[in-house]
Amino acid sequence: MTLKLGVPSKGRLMEKTFEWFGARGISLQRSGSDREYAGAVSGIENVSLMLLSAGEIPRELAAGRIHLGVTGTDLIQEKLALWDDLVETVEPLNFGHADLIIAVPQAWRDVDTLDDLDAAAAAFRAAHGFRLRIATKYHRLVRDFLRHGGVADYALVDSQGATEGTVKNETAEAIADITSSGETLRANHLKILSDGLILQSQATLWRSRVAVQDDQDRATMAELNKRLR
Repeated sequence: MTLKLGVPSKGRLMEKTFEWFGARGISLQRSGSDREYAGAVSGIENVSLMLLSAGEIPRELAAGRIHLGVTGTDLIQEKLALWDDLVETVEPLNFGHADLIIAVPQAWRDVDTLDDLDAAAAAFRAAHGFRLRIATKYHRLVRDFLRHGGVADYALVDSQGATEGTVKNETAEAIADITSSGETLRANHLKILSDGLILQSQATLWRSRVAVQDDQDRATMAELNKRLR
């Protein structure tokens, strides 16, 4: 067997991951063109590179089809219900930083906290006859956060892109999304609730707790841990 390492297949996450491993004497390379999803590893034996989408990596780790994977904290915790039973952190990579937050229109001057949002949601339903809509692709994390925060009268609306525009387009009244600088929120006249931080995320190297390993794999994993830390 060989240890299988899953890495994002394109963009800045792939480039930064390649740089991070390279700085530790392990070279990761894409084979062929940008349209090919094969890769090569040098600098350490018994490791194969799998190029996957960042969103696929949590699933592959949880199924034990890859031993190691690089993806965001947000995707691990959103896609895996019992994530800490299925994966463990090997090393935070210190890039890909972003916050998952709740944001509402800047015009809602009296809504600054989750308590305010709960009151606004109740008033919204009384006035309009349907629940206040929050656009997001992070259904599990947002639902858990709002439940713990005591917010009740809302409905999650699925949004897989351009979430900040849903309020302007009147398909939602609030959003829960990833932000790094906050510029897109401000451009769309949205503000983050003062207690609306759901999760601080960053790119992280994860190990599958369920992937099968033989003696050679365990020796390779020990060598990797020594090299990467």
